[in-house]
Order: sequence, then structure tokens, then C-alpha cells
Amino acid sequence: MPMHILLLDLALILILARVMGALAQKLGQPAVVGEIVAGVLLGPTLFGDHLAGVIFPADVRPLLSALAGVGVALFMFVVGMELDLGSLRDGGRVTLWTSLFSTALPMALGALLAATLLASHQKGPPAAFVLFFAVAMSVTAFPVLARIIADRGMTHTRLGTTALTCAAVCDLLAWTLLALVVALATGARFHWWLLLLVPYVIVMVTVVRPLLRRAGEVRAREEPGGSRSFFAVVLGGLLLSAAFTEWLGLHYIFGAFLFGALMPRSGGGRLREGVLERVEPLCGMLLLPVYFVMAGLRIDLSELTSSDLGELAVILAVAVLAKFAGAYAGARVGGLDARGAATLGALLNTRGLTELVVLGVGLELGVLDDRLYSLMVVMAVVTTALTGPLVSLLRPAGDAAGDGKGSARSDVDVRTS
Repeated sequence: MPMHILLLDLALILILARVMGALAQKLGQPAVVGEIVAGVLLGPTLFGDHLAGVIFPADVRPLLSALAGVGVALFMFVVGMELDLGSLRDGGRVTLWTSLFSTALPMALGALLAATLLASHQKGPPAAFVLFFAVAMSVTAFPVLARIIADRGMTHTRLGTTALTCAAVCDLLAWTLLALVVALATGARFHWWLLLLVPYVIVMVTVVRPLLRRAGEVRAREEPGGSRSFFAVVLGGLLLSAAFTEWLGLHYIFGAFLFGALMPRSGGGRLREGVLERVEPLCGMLLLPVYFVMAGLRIDLSELTSSDLGELAVILAVAVLAKFAGAYAGARVGGLDARGAATLGALLNTRGLTELVVLGVGLELGVLDDRLYSLMVVMAVVTTALTGPLVSLLRPAGDAAGDGKGSARSDVDVRTS
């Protein structure tokens, strides 16, 4: 494999992702929308398989796929670190009912839609296909939602905090159910999954987390934000955790996510911020764009038939309306006014890279075929792009309070995904 081809491909991916991400931001969209579109543009949709094969030869793609996998592992680690379990405990009635309804209704309607698609798209066990589709419809992308809320000065408002807490609950439920989908689709290792997963989680909580906390407190006193040696320990730990769950047949994203969720929050957040400052530039600038491109190479929208377009319309309608209606109904039951409930419905429709990770798992497992995968990626992009305009239209005037400063982090922040 010519090394210069790999380096040229990485340069092309980096440049195009930055250009398309910046263009998306100019249009008021999260950068991830432009970066996903960049991946689709480099695939066969516009120029066919031949040009994509010339730019990304067959002997280069396995290396790019490996880099993309590392990027997803780092992204899931960041998602886990962003999960604030304390905020889940502090949620009130609005958070409780909104989380319940905005997860249950999309899952129920997604399962019904999957039942109608079984005949034309089923791959693998029917139960895994139906449950996977239900999970895919219920996802809310916590990272990109956090950036949308920060950019609109809603971080310290009631709607902003409620939306973030609900998104965290939805994501936690989605990852848990996705683990069950993986178990159903890879039944050969299910006995290992049952025997070793619970002891693994117990060891991580009772042994690994306290050790990380002690090491972090020592390093934080020696150097604000921790030291390179501590970061190396964290990086090695998340890779080992990801490798273990992959060996179990559960998928490496769950190990990376769990390790991130167990990271200590001591030191006034300095240690956590120090780790994020080292992970996010590498992940957000290079590795995740590689993931977008590898996803785009599996998408060919040029061959969609009228039947496919009809299915896409139904998928979009179910995804948008189920999430919106579920969040709206839950918020109203919790006591929120109609306009605030509608804004929550718009916010929780954000799917972003989280949806792409879920879809990538389904494709790897053989639960999704390439055609349905393409339609679901379009759904993820459209629902994410709709969030900003809908929030601007629906947001209550009285909810404009907040810090108004947006996020202090750079635009390469993984949380823009």
C-alpha cells in the first residue's frame, strides 16, 4: 500500500471536512452537518464508484477504517465524560415525563415501522432488526445538542438544562438497548456477555474509578489539568476497556463509553477539562472526519428509486413527529407551557454523530442493509439540520436569559458532533 496515498487521503479529508464544517456554521448549522455531507460527497453519490475507488483505493480503506474506529472510541469516551449522573438525579417532573415520553413513543413507532420494513430490508434475526430500528428512532445526540444550546445562550435556562438532562437519559437508555441488540445479533458469544459483563462493570466502578480519582487528585495538585503521564494512563485505560467489550462481542463503543462515564470529576473540573483538551482536537479535527468519509463511501443516493424515496419520507415523518410529539406530551404532563414543550420537542430531535455511530453498529452487525443505512443517514442529517431553525421559531421569548456567550471551547470540539 503506497504510504503517500494514505497521507494524501488524510489531507483531503481534513481540508474538505473543515471547509464543509465552516460552511455549515455560516448557514447556522452545527459543523457536523457539513462534515457528514463532505463524507457523502466523497462517496459514490455524485461521481460514482470509479472515482471513489481511485481516491480511496481498496488497500487504503482498511487503514482508514481502523483510524475511524479509534475516532469513534474517543468520541464515545467524550460522550461518557459528558454524562452527568448528578443532573439525572436532580431532574424534576418535566424532565422525568419528557424523558419517558420522548424515548417510549419513538421506540414504539420505530418498532411498528420496522415491522413494515422486515420484508424488504431484514438482515439477521427479526427481533434484532425491530429493536435496532426502535433504538435508532429514539436517539438524541447529547454532544451536538449541548453546542446548539450553548450557541443560543440557553445553557443556564430552564429549557436548556431540561433538554440536556432529557438527552442524557435518552442516550443512556439507547446505549443500554443497543447493547441488547448487539447481544441478539451476535448470539454466539452471549454466554460470555452474561458471565463477564457484570463482574467487569463492578471492577470498573469499585476498583478502577477510585484508582483514577486518587491518581487524578495527585496529578491535579502537581500540575493543573493533570500531566501527560496521567493522560497516557487514561488513554490506555479507555482503549483496554474498549478492547475488552469488543472481545466480549458487545462492541468496543460500550467499553469506551463506560470508561468515560466513570472518569472522576474531582479537582473542580480541571482534570476533566485537561483530558478533554487533549482528546478533542485529535478526534474532532481528523479521526471523526475519517469516520464520516468511511460512512459516506457506503452511501449511494444516486440510485434511490421512487420506492426508496417513499420509505425515506415515512422514516423522516416517524423520526421527527414521534420525537416531537413524545417530548411535547411529556413536557405538558410535567407542567410545562405549550411553547416551552414545543421547543423541547425541537431540541430533542437532534441526532448528529450519535445517530451515525448507532447506524454504523447496525451496519457492522448486518442488521441494516446498505440501502436502508443510506436512508437513515439522510434522516440523521435532516433532523439535525432542522433543530436550529425550529428552536429559533418556537423558543419562548422569556427563555432568552442565559450566559449568552456560547461555548468557550474551540470549534474543533468533539461535542459539535
